[in-house]
Amino acid sequence: MTEVLSVCFLNLSFELFKSILSIMDILAGLNTKQRQAVETLNGPILVIAGPGSGKTKVLTHRVAYLIQQKVAPENILAVTFTNKASCEMKERIRKLIDSRGSILPARNASRSDAGGPTIGTFHAVCAQILRAEARRIGYRPDFIIYDNKDSLGLIKKCLDETGVSQQQFKPRSIQETISSAKNNLSEPKEYAAQATSYYEETTARIYMVYQDKLKNNNAFDFDDLLMQVVLLLKNTPSVLEKYQKRWQYILVDEYQDTNFAQYALISLLSEKHKNIFVVGDFDQSIYKWRGADFRNILNFEHEHPDCRVIVLEENYRSTQNILAAAAQVISKNLERKDKNLWTNNPTGAPIVLYEALNEKDEGKFIVSEIRKLIAEFKLRLSDFAVLYRTNAQSRAVEEAFLRVGLPYKVVGATKFYDRKEIKDLLAYLRIIHNPNDLLSLERIINVPPRGLRQPPTANQRPILKKLQAWENFNNLLDELRQENKALPLTGLLKLIIEKTKYEDYILGQENGEARLENIEEIFSVTQKFDALPPPDGLGAFLEEAALLQNSDEVETEKNLVNLMTIHCAKGLEFSAVFVVGCEEGIFPHSKSLLDKTQTEEERRLCYVGMTRAKNLLYLSFAEKRLFFGSLITNPPSRFLSEISENIVLVRHSSDKYLSGQEFCETPPEDYS
Repeated sequence: MTEVLSVCFLNLSFELFKSILSIMDILAGLNTKQRQAVETLNGPILVIAGPGSGKTKVLTHRVAYLIQQKVAPENILAVTFTNKASCEMKERIRKLIDSRGSILPARNASRSDAGGPTIGTFHAVCAQILRAEARRIGYRPDFIIYDNKDSLGLIKKCLDETGVSQQQFKPRSIQETISSAKNNLSEPKEYAAQATSYYEETTARIYMVYQDKLKNNNAFDFDDLLMQVVLLLKNTPSVLEKYQKRWQYILVDEYQDTNFAQYALISLLSEKHKNIFVVGDFDQSIYKWRGADFRNILNFEHEHPDCRVIVLEENYRSTQNILAAAAQVISKNLERKDKNLWTNNPTGAPIVLYEALNEKDEGKFIVSEIRKLIAEFKLRLSDFAVLYRTNAQSRAVEEAFLRVGLPYKVVGATKFYDRKEIKDLLAYLRIIHNPNDLLSLERIINVPPRGLRQPPTANQRPILKKLQAWENFNNLLDELRQENKALPLTGLLKLIIEKTKYEDYILGQENGEARLENIEEIFSVTQKFDALPPPDGLGAFLEEAALLQNSDEVETEKNLVNLMTIHCAKGLEFSAVFVVGCEEGIFPHSKSLLDKTQTEEERRLCYVGMTRAKNLLYLSFAEKRLFFGSLITNPPSRFLSEISENIVLVRHSSDKYLSGQEFCETPPEDYS
């Protein structure tokens, strides 16, 4: 499992920071524009950073430079969008400062004397604020965070209890509507007051019941983390002043992907000191569907007339041909600011446009190329990625990989923490941590079978206490809660499995051996939290598990090919990238074809996909394709025609496959 520490602190004393950094040249290795971004100390700063231009380097060196300039480390907040980015930033800063620097656990995030900069995702930082301030809004600090599946399950329960048909009102649609309302900081009563249709009025009813259940369970969903913190800061001046005083220098990565709630959070925190440093690229804004508004970055100069704008245009990742092709595609968008990416990297191989007969031929071609390139350039399977617009496109590619036994992983498919056996054990841990979590109680009350069904109501409990099964179950939970005060997390989990005889139970299920292997794998994660004093390790682990994202599943250590949507690939890079299904109606998506705004988002998505490639880029399309059970014939994507002919090599299924050397100008670099 990929190590994830959602919020990290560098636990070095201020004097040690100063003594180390005084003899280091923090600015070494930066180009002119990067250095300008790092050295500009105060006021609002906008850094437009093209793909592969070293934005993470700028962010990390800026944190170190601020400390060198006698800014107290605890006064620095760096916010990212992914756990991968926050951990990478933490590691780089640690190396810049001192290889012996220790890392405080995430549970100490609320400490004002933590002694180091706060680095984490939006949701992780908000979770830590809520740990410190939960009682102000009627919660206990030991609240749990419901993931997407938990949230959906609770919404289904709300629909059933209110007599609303799940056929007429799809639970996932209700969930998305509530999520959108929260991202716009609209609470249940406010949303109900603005409802104008029967669907909105019904959703408002569900929203109110759903929010009441969350509070009764002492739980937040993912969107609550942001909304509740923003509302708390808005409504409680003393709390706002506390965090404005604490975080006087704020750095934000991927600013183009902020939604309204995230924008409001950063605006509130930076309002007093104005030391706001945002990094982003309007050409890489691809999350409009989940509320992101790239106008936040386009309007930054208007909102901060005194801001300094710095553009990072030197690319360190891709070949000249890949950059040129990507620039030609994105230049067709109107809602953007022009920038000219360039690189000192080699010209590289032309972009391969592959015309497949169908989706099976497309998959066969990908497998053939990967095997050939591995043989010729000694690449590893993890150097390759197959990207697609929608998850449904992975099937044909998977079949091609399975046919020849090529190892692969579909990122964003069944998440590790979504597997039944893992969800069961998490439910035990959550009910131990938070006795109010009825959702978890319902899951494990009869797992393994113990003659119980639904949790009792308040009226039923005095009667059920007389029942031996219920009394035994209650005694088990009480015993485990006591052990949680003394046992490290791994020991607690092993005790749960032992006391419930869960191993015997899971071996009796379908695919029992494989499920048991998953349980054994979770111990490699829990061991990271054993150093924390009980019961802090349990709380930190549950928070990390809830905040995991699809991108955290990408395997770079294991030798396999990663298959994923382009959205999942954001922020990643691979030596060779295959973008499949480049056909009108698929990419760009059919829903975007009549909407100029959506078409521009699709073009940005294509730009992101293309710029994941370091050395080799393949764009494929099919004459016909079996898609969602229908045989379709669509013309090649408009994005392909926007690339100059002189930097592409068109290949067909009828061609004799060329060897890598015939189309690769220079062997790819650094494949070890």
